[in-house]
Amino acid sequence: MSDTHVTAPTQYIEVDGDRFAYRRWGKPSGVPIFFVQHFRGGMDHWDPLLTDGLAEGREVILFNGRGIASSSGTPRNRIEDMADDIAAVIQALGLERVDLLGFSIGGYQVEEVTLRHPQLVRKLLLLGTGLRGGDPTSDPKVPDHALNPVHTLEDFLFLFFGRSEAAIEAGRAFWERRHQRADQDTPASPAVAQAQFEAVVAYAEPLPGKNPYAPLNAITQPTLVLNGENDVMIASINSWHLAQNIPNAQLLIYPDAGHGAQFQYPERFLKHAIQFLDE
Repeated sequence: MSDTHVTAPTQYIEVDGDRFAYRRWGKPSGVPIFFVQHFRGGMDHWDPLLTDGLAEGREVILFNGRGIASSSGTPRNRIEDMADDIAAVIQALGLERVDLLGFSIGGYQVEEVTLRHPQLVRKLLLLGTGLRGGDPTSDPKVPDHALNPVHTLEDFLFLFFGRSEAAIEAGRAFWERRHQRADQDTPASPAVAQAQFEAVVAYAEPLPGKNPYAPLNAITQPTLVLNGENDVMIASINSWHLAQNIPNAQLLIYPDAGHGAQFQYPERFLKHAIQFLDE
C-alpha cells in the first residue's frame, strides 16, 4: 500500500458546479468504505489508526461535504441535501456500491443516503449518532464546547471521551494521531457551523404524523451501531433505538466512553469493524 492517511493526496471531483475534496487509498478490491464526518469536521479529523487499519483490506474514501473545509460551494443546511450530495459524489467516482461509515451528524447523513439511495449502500456503520426526532442530549455544557470557533484538545476531551484518567489519556493519544499529517485540511468556516446547526435542529423534529422509529424499518442493510456508555453529544439511548428499529442491526456500547468511542478504543473498534465488514 503506497499511500497512507498522512500521504494520500487531496483530490477533487466536480458535482453540480462545486468541487468536492476527497482522499482515496487502500487495497483496491471489494467494496470501498466511505467516511462521513462529525459536526464541523473534515478529512483530518479522522483517526489514522482506524483509516489505515481499514485500508489494509479495502479502499478508504474520506471526503468533505459541499462548502466544508477544502470543498467549494455553499454549505448545506438540510440532512437530506447532504445525503443527496454524498450519493452524487459516490456515483461521480464511478462506484456502484459502498460501505458507509457515519459519525455523529455524519450518521444522520448516511442513514438518509441509505433511505434515499439504497442501491448504493452495502453495509452501514453508525457511530455516536441517532435518528430523526431522537432523544436530545441533556448536558448544558455541550454548546460551550461544540460551538467554540477553534476546537481545542479540552473541547474534544469533553465532547468525545470518557471521564477517567485512562479515557483522558486515550483522548490525548488520539489528538496526537489526528495531527500527524503535515498538510492539514482547511478548517471549516463559521458558515459550516451555522448550516450544520440548522440541519441538526431541523432533524431533531420527527416527520409529521410519523413514529420517529418507523423510517428506520426501511433500512435493510446490515448495520453496526456503536456508542460509548455516556454520549453527551447525542444521547446514548439513541443508539439503542437504532439497533432496535433497523431490522439487521447490532449494537456495541464501549465502557467509560462517550461520543467518540471509536477514537478512545481504536484497536477494539478496528477489530469489530473488520469483522463486521468481512462477514
